[in-house]
Amino acid sequence: MTQPRVCVLDYGFGNVRSAVRALEHVGAQVELTADPDTVSNADGLVVPGVGAFAAVMEGLRQVRGDMLIERRLAGGRPVLGICVGLQIMFDQGVEHGVTTQGLGQWPGVVERLQAPVVPHMGWNTVDAPAGSRLFQGIEQERFYFVHSYGVQHFTLGVDEPEDTVFVPPLVTWATHGRPFVAAVENGPLSATQFHPEKSADAGAQLLTNWLTTLT
Repeated sequence: MTQPRVCVLDYGFGNVRSAVRALEHVGAQVELTADPDTVSNADGLVVPGVGAFAAVMEGLRQVRGDMLIERRLAGGRPVLGICVGLQIMFDQGVEHGVTTQGLGQWPGVVERLQAPVVPHMGWNTVDAPAGSRLFQGIEQERFYFVHSYGVQHFTLGVDEPEDTVFVPPLVTWATHGRPFVAAVENGPLSATQFHPEKSADAGAQLLTNWLTTLT
């Protein structure tokens, strides 16, 4: 069986080495790069991210990562965002009163979590919807989170044409103070707020499940 070829986008933000090792562990052939041809031709693209929303977006734009992601999605090519790599897929991020435009793949605003203790750091359970491919076969749905911001409201808010076959995203939720988006699956685009590469067996199974969507 041919190893799936996965590119981890290298743009200066993200726990890239652990993501590379975790993907290699579950059977992927992995390259860490921002080379446009490699990104375009890989079976799957992983977009990691840590730190501030605005800084991650700036780093992406410096390597034209925003265009590379949009080009892959337009062609139906799989993309997986991790942590801030999930957040930037939404419309906006608001940090310290500053609003930064995201990639706008999904409606929603990334805001500071409303909880007694922030950041949200450590293991937490998630509530995955029926039909999820990412969480298939994962009995203990506990994953490792490290974040202070998240998406706490997810509404489509878009009127689809009557002749369009519209498949709504599958949204997985977790709770820290209030519910927030823990993962989204939407055609070729998937993303997790938690770190699968730090989530032991459950994270490895989730990455394995994602690899099966590449073929």
